[in-house]
Amino acid sequence: MIKQQTKASVAQDVIFLLFGILSASIGLKSFLVPNHFLDGGITGLSLLVSEMLGWHLGLLLLIFNLPFIIIGYKLAGKMFALRTTIAVIGVAICLQYLQYPQLTHDKLLVAVFGGFFVGLGIGLSMRGGGTFDGIEVLALFTLKRTGFSITEIILGFDIIIFIIAGFYLNIETALYAMLTYFVASQTTKYVIDGIEAYTGVTIISGESEAIKAFLVLKMNKGITVYKGERGFMKDSYEQSKECDVVFTVITRLEVRRLKKAIYQIDPTAFVFTHTIKETSGGLVKKIVKH
Repeated sequence: MIKQQTKASVAQDVIFLLFGILSASIGLKSFLVPNHFLDGGITGLSLLVSEMLGWHLGLLLLIFNLPFIIIGYKLAGKMFALRTTIAVIGVAICLQYLQYPQLTHDKLLVAVFGGFFVGLGIGLSMRGGGTFDGIEVLALFTLKRTGFSITEIILGFDIIIFIIAGFYLNIETALYAMLTYFVASQTTKYVIDGIEAYTGVTIISGESEAIKAFLVLKMNKGITVYKGERGFMKDSYEQSKECDVVFTVITRLEVRRLKKAIYQIDPTAFVFTHTIKETSGGLVKKIVKH
């Protein structure tokens, strides 16, 4: 049974990588490259150098990603490095040998759909355990040596690319590159997180027992209960009483159902939510493998 699951998992990863390679190739050859558009990340750097020097884009992707494959091997292991190598070589081969139609000359459509297909390709390849854009690896490597977050590191890298593009090419190209990058990054995020991205919910209510029962018995969720105090209002600061603070993790699709139930139980309940990037253990259903 374990061997069958392992084979199925590997097959799923291969499918994700293949579709990621094809999607990214469509975004590049059908939209960005023929219209001289740029993107962010290592893909954007490769496009920029290709525009400036005339070098083949597939070759540049290989050259610029090679250091990050090595870093990824040290940080994330051999399988990540292997699958990233396959993804990069796959994109390079598609760019070299496959013919794609140029679908549009409209600049807005090029920026939006070029970014969409490239972002979809990056997201699918990451779901398959690799990537053909090593900017995430660079950010992870730099994170341990600086006080900046991964988002700040990636943003700083892309700002440099956009400034160079504006200086050596033109401002319009740099502005469209920002739009392309925004669409690509949002698409990648959606593909990785999925429609059922995890949401943490904290509930403070005087009817906590009924809420706990609904979460566990009706929604089949695990809960964590903190002991707290309610009260401390301006007109009655000295008055407070103990209460249970309930925390649970649900999917985005379940938020509306839970809020509706809480309102029916206690319309005055204080509820706040926040997105959770990754979970492990407990009763949370595993949605995204990588």
